[in-house]
Amino acid sequence: MKVLSITAFVLLLVSSAHAAESTSQRFLKKAIEGNYAEVKMGQLAQQNGQSDDVKKYGQMLSHDHSDANEKAMDAAKSVSVTPPDGPNAKQKSDYEKMAKMTGAKFDQEFARHMVADHQKDIAEYKKAAKQSDAAGEYAKAQIPVLQEHLDTAKSLTSKKTPGR
Repeated sequence: MKVLSITAFVLLLVSSAHAAESTSQRFLKKAIEGNYAEVKMGQLAQQNGQSDDVKKYGQMLSHDHSDANEKAMDAAKSVSVTPPDGPNAKQKSDYEKMAKMTGAKFDQEFARHMVADHQKDIAEYKKAAKQSDAAGEYAKAQIPVLQEHLDTAKSLTSKKTPGR
């Protein structure tokens, strides 16, 4: 009976460690896809945006999410996950939709999209930050950057007249 209890306990430990690892792996895959998508969206903002503020924001997105992706790739190695090599299908679809817009229409839709996207990301990163592994450390470190992106996107949505 005692051997059975110990075996059950060991199996429980192994399965809970595996679950934590799976959560971290899923988070990092999603984070890496998201970083790729944000870099591309930032580049698009620099091309299709009308206002200087949107173009600067696009530059910030591309830079910050490129840096974040390097850190996410390092974290992915430490939790034995094969990183994706680009955005997911939904992110590609969002990009294609945005790529058809230019000028003030682009600026408005882009800012709106970035607010929604960063709100969702922050919630996911806060959840992942509770992990006590490389994924959790990565998530904790990125939350302030994502919050800055959200705040900037919100300020862009409140600007009615495009800047020069």
